[in-house]
Amino acid sequence: MAKRDYYEVLGVSKDADEATIKKAYRQLAKKNHPDVNPGDKDAEERFKEINEAYQVLSNPQKRAEYDQFGPDGPQASGFGGGGFGDFSGFGGGGFGGFEDIFSSFFGGGGARSARANGPVPGDDLRYDLTISFEEAALGCEKEINLVRDEECPTCHGSGAAPGSKVEKCPTCGGSGQERVVSNTPFGRIQNIRTCSRCHGTGKIITENCPKCKGRGKVRVSKRRTVKVPAGIDNGQILTIRGQGGLGERGGPAGDLLIVITVRPHKLFKRQGDNLYIELPLTFTQAALGAEVDVPTLGKPVKYRFPEGTQPDQVFCIRGEGVPHLRGNGRGDLYVTASVEIPKKLSEKQKNLLREFDACCNGSQYEKKKSFFDRLKDAFS
Repeated sequence: MAKRDYYEVLGVSKDADEATIKKAYRQLAKKNHPDVNPGDKDAEERFKEINEAYQVLSNPQKRAEYDQFGPDGPQASGFGGGGFGDFSGFGGGGFGGFEDIFSSFFGGGGARSARANGPVPGDDLRYDLTISFEEAALGCEKEINLVRDEECPTCHGSGAAPGSKVEKCPTCGGSGQERVVSNTPFGRIQNIRTCSRCHGTGKIITENCPKCKGRGKVRVSKRRTVKVPAGIDNGQILTIRGQGGLGERGGPAGDLLIVITVRPHKLFKRQGDNLYIELPLTFTQAALGAEVDVPTLGKPVKYRFPEGTQPDQVFCIRGEGVPHLRGNGRGDLYVTASVEIPKKLSEKQKNLLREFDACCNGSQYEKKKSFFDRLKDAFS
């Protein structure tokens, strides 16, 4: 049966560039791969056809021959009658995208895998630290108990007993990786994985260290002092470089991530670096004005509330909020006046208030006057 045009197989035009051809191939190869379509003979044939087309069109010389002579030209000699053989022979040249697709199917890294026995950075460690509202705002030092792996002092990280031999792994030759070849209906597929014998170290320990049992590291619990900066907020993370998990084979240690939880305050609420507080004022203080001690995170400050202060009126005291975490200065303190109406008045107190009310002509109550003016307008 006559072969389909290779450009038609990949769904590209004859003037398509290399990137377009590669993109089309990757999409079609992944869609029609036998592992994605088990038992589908049509998909298997399409997969063969797609690879055959890509092997030619991705190679400039073979593509030029195909454009000049068609599918039976010199470029066809490498196909062995229309099939394709050992995939490992396609590792270079224009077939570079093939290894990426197979790594997604089989989990291997191909030629692009990093050396398994190279340096490995340590893991980051998380520590949850709960502090008070004041400690978060003003900063503090806290002692924590950190449990982590550290280098074994007996074998100095080798995992081998002192004086014992450490041999090169005979399975991987010290590389930490082994090649596995699988025979498939489409040829031999070569995959690279971590060595199953030495687990990627490239070494075989003949006698394990008695202290760490061959791990090269031991679990250690230590008390450490952590400096919490002023202005840190609930949910923020304090990062201490190099104090996390131990790296392997010369890799750097991970970081210690301290997640901050701040206990709520009985008086203050926080938004950013600003503080908010409700301050009770008596009816008399609000009406006549008064100088009152206002609580802050430090010493109380005196603040003069003006005559005629209204319920829920908000006043700002500059610079009495939380210190900025990065930089100079502080936020502000916002004070909401909570005017309290007196209860359980004596008869004398009631009479005095009645006398006071009789002396008022309405101009003292702006909201009341405004309300009745609007009411009058509404029914006029």
